Amino acid sequence: MPVQLTQQDILSLKQRGFSEKEISQAVGELEQEELDNSYAQVRPNNFGGGSVSQFSSKQSDDIARWQLELNDILEQAEHTLKGDIVVFENGKKEWKVNPTPDNNALNDMGVRLCMKLLSMYVNRNTILSDYEEDEIRYKVLDFGKRFNDLIFLKYEEMGMDNEDKRKEYASLVGAMVDIVHSSYARAKDGMERESYRKMISVSQASSGGGMMGGGMMVNTGQQQKTRGILNPLRYISSKYA
Repeated sequence: MPVQLTQQDILSLKQRGFSEKEISQAVGELEQEELDNSYAQVRPNNFGGGSVSQFSSKQSDDIARWQLELNDILEQAEHTLKGDIVVFENGKKEWKVNPTPDNNALNDMGVRLCMKLLSMYVNRNTILSDYEEDEIRYKVLDFGKRFNDLIFLKYEEMGMDNEDKRKEYASLVGAMVDIVHSSYARAKDGMERESYRKMISVSQASSGGGMMGGGMMVNTGQQQKTRGILNPLRYISSKYA
């Protein structure tokens, strides 16, 4: 259903510094999101018998949203930790369950523990921060110690119950540290945050418009879904949260 703003809502947003154009764009984003969600609810799921990750994300053509989307990184990490195998069927990449799961270095508990820790570091909060080089080195080193300690203290419970599996110990720690380092490197001197701001500005400058109630312009063409949970309308008395 269309997003309805009262005059008080509009006044409140203007007092917070938003222009009429920015309010209109935010309205369009929420309406498009509602349409997408409605479509997703009726669209049949077809996983083709592949292995499913808890971090799987919907496809999006929006560059700015893709820039902040880290689920694909977490999804690949989870599949790799689970020992899944990449196959290509009909030109599409799919993850398949390892036909010899006894050879996997980690069991289900091990994968969950690793992903729990990894997802606390690889997220939007990290890449949109502003860190200096020394801070990044300290944080990545701290993660490496924590991750190493986790496996050292629980390796048998996590599935590394024989010598062959424990040979993957160092490679596993190194791979996870590299993923976290790459996330923090994107936040060096606030570069990712600045890049995202520029992306939003370009999107706003290129958006078209139609008319909304009260004479305000609203984009009724292809909406630019750039802000997601950052959309200011989500915080008007939680009406659109």
